[in-house]
Amino acid sequence: MALELQHLIIKFPVDGPLGLAPARVVDLFHKWVAAQSAPGFLLIDVAELLHVPEGPGVIAVGHEADFALDNNRGVWGVLYRRKTVLPGTNAERVSEAFGAAGRAAVAIEEAFPGAIKFSRTGFELIINDRGIAPNTPETLAAAVPEIMTIVAALLGQNSIEVARTGLDARERFSVSVKSERPFHLGG
Repeated sequence: MALELQHLIIKFPVDGPLGLAPARVVDLFHKWVAAQSAPGFLLIDVAELLHVPEGPGVIAVGHEADFALDNNRGVWGVLYRRKTVLPGTNAERVSEAFGAAGRAAVAIEEAFPGAIKFSRTGFELIINDRGIAPNTPETLAAAVPEIMTIVAALLGQNSIEVARTGLDARERFSVSVKSERPFHLGG
């Protein structure tokens, strides 16, 4: 079973403590929207959902994709969520998602020097489409070998581990990616 990886989410978790009040990111995201600071993406608005426990946090809402300082499952991180279909290969789509999330992470770090740092050794990849990728053992068997190959090429290293993060069929299919060596987030 070959999967077409669409509607990808990449999340880089915070490395260490979150050294700022998440509400401070609201103003940063408003600046991103006003300046259209994410090339290739139309940013529309900002949503502050910090009242939701272990929820979406602060979101820069876009047409093609959203960016967020997310607290899903109680783990703060920068999140990129692709909403529109991308042409190209699975490798090109994963690379685009990784790069967009990485550029957002670097921009947030630069806006709050010393207060926040994102992981350079791990991230989560979610396929936000249960029709394409139901959270089943069959999807795991079909997706993980290709994801491992794509991520190894993307990071330029073979010392990676890819593991399914949720076993509940009601959840979206997701994997955690761990790297033995630090990787570059871009910028």
